[in-house]
Amino acid sequence: METRAFRLPGFVFVALLLVVAGAAWGVAFPFGPEALAVAGGVVVVIIAVVASGFIVVNPNEASVVQFFGRYVGTVSDAGFYWVVPFSARQKVSLRVRNFETAKLKVNDADGNPVDIAAVVVYRVVDTAQASFGVDNYEEYVAIQSEAAVRHLATSYPYDAHEEERASLRDGAHVAEELTAELRERISLAGVEVLETRITHLAYAPEIAQAMLVRQQATAVVAARSRIVEGAVGMVQLALGRLRDEGVVELDEERKAAMVSNLLVVLCGDRAVQPVVNTGSLYA
Repeated sequence: METRAFRLPGFVFVALLLVVAGAAWGVAFPFGPEALAVAGGVVVVIIAVVASGFIVVNPNEASVVQFFGRYVGTVSDAGFYWVVPFSARQKVSLRVRNFETAKLKVNDADGNPVDIAAVVVYRVVDTAQASFGVDNYEEYVAIQSEAAVRHLATSYPYDAHEEERASLRDGAHVAEELTAELRERISLAGVEVLETRITHLAYAPEIAQAMLVRQQATAVVAARSRIVEGAVGMVQLALGRLRDEGVVELDEERKAAMVSNLLVVLCGDRAVQPVVNTGSLYA
C-alpha cells in the first residue's frame, strides 16, 4: 500500500550546503593551501551525499522512493524536496488517461460474429501497487480491458428481439457493467477506472448484409403490428360512436363489410382511391 515518504524542503538543504561550504572555507583558510584542499574534499563529499537526495516532483506526478530495494514511501506533492540520500526514485504519472481497445471480433450471446471496441478512462490511485504489483500497469490495463470487452460481448446479444432482454446496444447498461468488471480486474495494479464506453459496435462484414435484411424485416413486422393494433382500435371506436349516437343501424353483415373496408384503408401501404356509389341513372 502507498505510504508517505520522509521528505524535507529542498531549498533548506541548498542553503545549508552553502553555509557548510562557507564555514569550511573560513576555518581552513588561515591554515594554508593544504587545509583548504582537505576542507574542499570534505565539502565535496558532503555535497555529493546531500545532493543525491534532491528530487523535483511535477504537478499530477508522484515519485516512488526506494532505499536499497526497500520501498520507503511516495512523494506526491509538487515541489522541490530532499529525501533519503542514495535512494532510487521512480516517477509515476497521476494524470487521467484514456485507452481505446482495438476492434475485436467476437461472437455475441446468440453466436453472431460482431466487431466491438471500447474506450477506458483511468488513473493511478496507488503508486506502490502500480509500481510493484504488476510488471507494467499500462500494459496490464490494456490486456485486461480487451479481456473484459470480449467477456462482455459474449454475455449479451447484439440486438435483443425481446423488450425485457438487454443487448449490446443498451449503451448505459453495458458501459456500467463493463466499468464494474474492469474495476475488479485491475484493482491489483493500483488503478481506478473512471469511465468506459463502447466506441464501435457492428456485425462482422461476412454477416452484415444478412443481419441488415433481418433487422429491416423485424422493423417492418413491428410497424405492421402497431398499425394493425391502432386500426382495430379505430374500428372499435367508429362502431361504438355509430351505435351510441344512433347515426345508422348496421346489421352483422354490414358491420363486417364496414370493418373490412376500414381495415383495408387503415392498414394499406398505398393511398386508397374511394369508389362512390351514386345509384342507377335509369329508373
